Amino acid sequence: MTDRSPDILCIGSVLWDVIGRTASHMRIGSDVPGRIHRLPGGVAMNIAMTLVRFGLRPALLSALGRDAEGDELAAEAARMGMVVDHLYRSDDLPTDIYMAIEGANGLIAAIADAHSLEQAGDKILRPLGDGRLGSAQAPWTGLVALDGNLTTELLTQIAASELFARADLRVAPASPGKAERLLALMGHPTATLYVNLEEAGLLCHAGFDSSEAAARALVARGAHRALVTDGGRAATVATADAVITQAPPEVLVTRVTGAGDTFMAAHIASEAEGMDPAAALARALSAAATYVSGDNPL
Repeated sequence: MTDRSPDILCIGSVLWDVIGRTASHMRIGSDVPGRIHRLPGGVAMNIAMTLVRFGLRPALLSALGRDAEGDELAAEAARMGMVVDHLYRSDDLPTDIYMAIEGANGLIAAIADAHSLEQAGDKILRPLGDGRLGSAQAPWTGLVALDGNLTTELLTQIAASELFARADLRVAPASPGKAERLLALMGHPTATLYVNLEEAGLLCHAGFDSSEAAARALVARGAHRALVTDGGRAATVATADAVITQAPPEVLVTRVTGAGDTFMAAHIASEAEGMDPAAALARALSAAATYVSGDNPL
């Protein structure tokens, strides 16, 4: 280990978020005043940013273009304390971008232009096999956060790869539309799935009235462990041996994009510190509630 060694690998989407927010309720066709922000985003980046705030040192494995946007994003990630040495930089693919509009009534619409990550494919995993972060003979043995912006083919490859055979995998879909990609990791012996109620339903091809029912169903379907959230309602963590359900704190919601990533990162950090399952879930719910209220998640 060196002073550049990461505590966790964050593999997936690293891009620029362009978020428009308004205090008004919105519907299709609404044209209202608000604020537009550009900030580092993507599921892997959002998780990494929260991990940094909890004192961990994440390494990013993703694809950035060799363009001004990619240079700026890599520099910002390094400034925040992330390891960016292992990012795949493409000469012919642009840096990805995500655009969303949020109103007082929640997320109105979003478009994820993550084509560069998908086209880069397993090139982003090269550091895990060439000795920089591991090899087939000495695979990475620590935490790995994966996101569903990776293609089904790549997730399937990861599920069977000896490069991840000893890793502690933490997996989240990028959106409900990509939730079923996680089926590739359903039977992995160390994978923990972080999903919301809708995503759990898509994975199980069923409807659920509670996070507990959804988490139990995911485990029955083959998940090693499942954490299911349901907005302001109770969340559940389930394994074959135990089920824990807790309600999040009640807060005024001012933003939603990135809340699930904050929850996942806070839970990972809490377990890395040695917290028991109930305490880790409580801390993650508190961090996510504080985030959606508009305050710092710590």
